[in-house]
Amino acid sequence: MQQTFQFNLNDLKAVARDCLAAAGEHKVWLFYGEMGAGKTTFIHALCDVLGVQDAVGSPTFSIINEYRSDSGETIYHLDLYRLASEEDVMRAGAEEVWYSGCLSFTEWPEKAGSLLPSVAVKLSLRVIHDQLRELQIFIP
Repeated sequence: MQQTFQFNLNDLKAVARDCLAAAGEHKVWLFYGEMGAGKTTFIHALCDVLGVQDAVGSPTFSIINEYRSDSGETIYHLDLYRLASEEDVMRAGAEEVWYSGCLSFTEWPEKAGSLLPSVAVKLSLRVIHDQLRELQIFIP
């Protein structure tokens, strides 16, 4: 299934809520888009909807952040931008996260190459203009 949303920042939480509902039980989410497209911002909105109380930010340097939802569910946020190879992705522990059964949001998944899980929700974000984004979500 594929859905496309165009939204501004005021609609962010509503679109995040719709995406969570559409994805159902799928746990691995992969975020594609150029720098500045809003990947981290959208993940922050998803975490808000899930009731995360922790500070949500880009794990560009830590590679993996771990959060807890208001129901106690573990949520992982990965940012693979700084990794140069599949070996780096393995060393960082991405595969353990993807196959942990926990919800995970991964930015820059293209860095993982063949290591990516075959079943994942794929989201592509692009800038239309300053306040407007387009999101395509592909649900297996």
